[in-house]
Amino acid sequence: MKAGLLRCFFVLSAFFWSVGLQAQETSPADTFPVPNKSQNQLFYLQRQPNANTIVVDLNVKNGKLDVENPVHVYWLRYTENGQKAELNWIQKTFAYGIHSNKIREGLYELNFVSYKKMKFYLERGTNNVWKVFANPGDGSRMILRSIYIHVNGGSFWKPNVEYVELKGIDAATQKEEREKIHLKY
Repeated sequence: MKAGLLRCFFVLSAFFWSVGLQAQETSPADTFPVPNKSQNQLFYLQRQPNANTIVVDLNVKNGKLDVENPVHVYWLRYTENGQKAELNWIQKTFAYGIHSNKIREGLYELNFVSYKKMKFYLERGTNNVWKVFANPGDGSRMILRSIYIHVNGGSFWKPNVEYVELKGIDAATQKEEREKIHLKY
């Protein structure tokens, strides 16, 4: 009888431990819709208070990369039937616009205009495929798929960003990776 109770206790403990682990691995970002991946999509960005999504595409003109402006940033407005919309001037200039700097042929440094400290790298790889890489801080190199910004209060001009979560693929291991970064302004 005691052996049966002990076995039951271990099974239930393992179950609740695994449920707890799963709860720790989820994030508010996991509740948002995932945009359909287009041929030129590099990554997307989401934040509360709604599911509207910023998409960053490779900016191709006449079949070639626009070397002066290598990325195109726009909205997918899920709250308006998923329609595509350009960023307005304020959004492009102060929040979601991306500044690019050509380092050399096939490599650009990127950063959002709202946070210049976090750098990303647009790089042409094998088979002429362009990818955006992030260096999350643990020494790895991530092929960026999405960014989630967790805001807790603040104002329109100065939101209180608690953290940024990067999701992608580890470039070395090809395993899914998630990195939460607490920003310091």
